[in-house]
Amino acid sequence: MALAGLYRRTLPSPPAIEFASAEGKQLFTEGIAGGTMEGFFKLISYYQTQSEPAFCGLATLAMVLNALAIDPGRTWKGPWRWFDDSMLDCCEPLEKIKEQGITFGKVACLAVCNGAHVETLRTDQSSLDDFRQRVISCTSSEDCHLIVSYHRGVFEQTGSGHFSPIGGYHAGKDMVLILDVARFKYPPHWVPLSLLWQAMNTVDKATGHRRGFLVISKLHKAASVLYTVSCRHKDWNFVAKYLTEDVPLLFTSGYLKDVDDVLCIVFKSAPPNLREFIKWVAEVRRQDDGSSMLGEEEKRRLALKEEVLKQIRETELFRHVTRYLAFESSLCYNVASLGYEDRLADIAANVCCQGAELLMGKIRSSNGLCCKATNVKLIKTDSKEPVTMVSGTVISNGTEQRVDMLIPSSQTEPSCLCDFDENNCCGMHPSMGDGLTVLLFALPQDTWLGLKEEKLQAQMKGLTSVDSLPTLLREEVLHLQMQLHFLKADLNVSSSSA
Repeated sequence: MALAGLYRRTLPSPPAIEFASAEGKQLFTEGIAGGTMEGFFKLISYYQTQSEPAFCGLATLAMVLNALAIDPGRTWKGPWRWFDDSMLDCCEPLEKIKEQGITFGKVACLAVCNGAHVETLRTDQSSLDDFRQRVISCTSSEDCHLIVSYHRGVFEQTGSGHFSPIGGYHAGKDMVLILDVARFKYPPHWVPLSLLWQAMNTVDKATGHRRGFLVISKLHKAASVLYTVSCRHKDWNFVAKYLTEDVPLLFTSGYLKDVDDVLCIVFKSAPPNLREFIKWVAEVRRQDDGSSMLGEEEKRRLALKEEVLKQIRETELFRHVTRYLAFESSLCYNVASLGYEDRLADIAANVCCQGAELLMGKIRSSNGLCCKATNVKLIKTDSKEPVTMVSGTVISNGTEQRVDMLIPSSQTEPSCLCDFDENNCCGMHPSMGDGLTVLLFALPQDTWLGLKEEKLQAQMKGLTSVDSLPTLLREEVLHLQMQLHFLKADLNVSSSSA
């Protein structure tokens, strides 16, 4: 039986005031005069409607990222680089978000892994006055925007948890403008700031934690992200818990004499899907005209990633990690239990399909996506070394699409890993050793406090310190640390509500 469709909802007023009403226009005019509508014009330029009923967090974030002029570093459609809610899946599968929505912490993680600086404040970590000052600060500037997570019921609206950006503030009436991304349901509207605080000061049943707000600004750093934390697999929480909670406890259980002992404790007990938790970021592009030429922006981003990879391999920590992995292999231990598969062909087929999903703007269908063919080739550029490119033909719902994946490569000398994995001999692409090294750098310094031997504790702190790292690698590590911070908060929330 067909169900009748819904054409919008009537906005409950009061407490809300519709933006396009006479009173709403008056508030807008007075807000401009008061200087607290500066962020509105950038946001309204990129205002979008969420493409799925549960995509409010994604649409809000895409809108804010575009307003801040953050370059995604990957194409949306054709040659255009642009944020769309269907592209924001590095922290959670779109299929899961479509069914369950997204949590506060995951929105923060998504913002970080897409190049933003994020400050998160739940209502039990802030106050009404502090929130008001943040609203005034962001609405008086184009340099930051504020995303709120709130419960619609407080405004007598239908629905429950929701995300939207704040578009402006009226000081005299103490009201904020919510640019509701569910435009099919409610238009933009003004609400009393104190009532919005009440709507945020509610508990999200999915996490058992209070809602709050995020202050998003542009992260002024090179577009060099090589690694990112991913929560796309269902057991991400076990890996996050292991790294942030279990590892420090493991160190207290026995006497460890050197760095090899520490690495053995960390990696031998690791969950099998560690590889799914930390991913290296490949750049995938649609091959529309059959050309394999690289644009200047692509060359620049690839060069930055290669420099990060080079800097990882020049650290003393990397030498310890690779020596440990080679030793484990010589004893016939199954190093692959860490979940790493370094064969470029396997990586290519997997990333090729993920890239096709992204470029074709589709959530994985029941028919799935698969690479019909994948090949690796070297293409010449103006630089001394050729660029590694993986090309593949992806089939999606009967439609073929050619895609290319650019592989960051390292020109370092062959490592000891050559003894057991020929794919690592040239260090051509990010490998198991690189990923494990950067993950160790990203762990909090208090991770090593459980080590009983003070000399060893000091050595591990020194090996994993970010203070002496080159700028690009330090930014890379801080980027991962921020993601781990937000995910740990989500992890603690989930654990406490179980």
